[in-house]
Amino acid sequence: MLFAGISAQTYVHLDHWYNREVNSKTGQPFHYLWTDTENSGFSRLGSIFVSKGAIISTIEKAPKTSDLRNADIYIIVDPDSTSENPVPNYILEADIKVIKKWVKKGGVLLLMANDRPNCEFTHFNQLARQFGMQFDPVTLNPVKGSNWEMGAETNLPDHPLFRGINKIYMKEVASIQTFGNAKKVLVDGSNTLIAESRFGKGFILAIGDPWLYNEYIDHIMLPEDFENLKAAENLVNYLVEKKRK
Repeated sequence: MLFAGISAQTYVHLDHWYNREVNSKTGQPFHYLWTDTENSGFSRLGSIFVSKGAIISTIEKAPKTSDLRNADIYIIVDPDSTSENPVPNYILEADIKVIKKWVKKGGVLLLMANDRPNCEFTHFNQLARQFGMQFDPVTLNPVKGSNWEMGAETNLPDHPLFRGINKIYMKEVASIQTFGNAKKVLVDGSNTLIAESRFGKGFILAIGDPWLYNEYIDHIMLPEDFENLKAAENLVNYLVEKKRK
């Protein structure tokens, strides 16, 4: 069901407050942004949303109720640690209240972490735990050089994210603990890499990695048998469909 007053148009807001890194060489914001067209960016993922008719935008501050009022999908990726940003913007209790209220009314929230050295876990988990999930500060699937198979996931579940897909690439991932009504989606051995949950009328998807940034979204770097581009298309379709329920 759509929010009252919002049309069939899909509005996707990407956080640029908790993730606010600056490239030391260029002095420009980078990492997991719609506007970042380098390997580090989300420009290609953004293009897939746009190709599905979505309007993408960026939130440059801690979200307020007014900022999320017209959002259908809100994405938070890789909140900064002090090694990435000397003065990080942490997810605070007031922010969590705003986000929870928005999700409960029907918002679709995508949480994407990173591995142990590259993500702030304490405050991020204070948000994730509201929905029955918690990221572990570990590094799974470490990949040496171009040994791509070290990041291969082939035991894929019967789930819309992996429809028509046999193999994906996930490098240096945090695992996820689940409790309450949260469900495991992608499991590798004893480790959950993707999970999902319902909260009120809303939906939350948690992934232990930024995963689908430009560098690894198709075959710029990856061998042909990896299907991350198809996975990105499935992800977009899945989130948009959740918004419509």
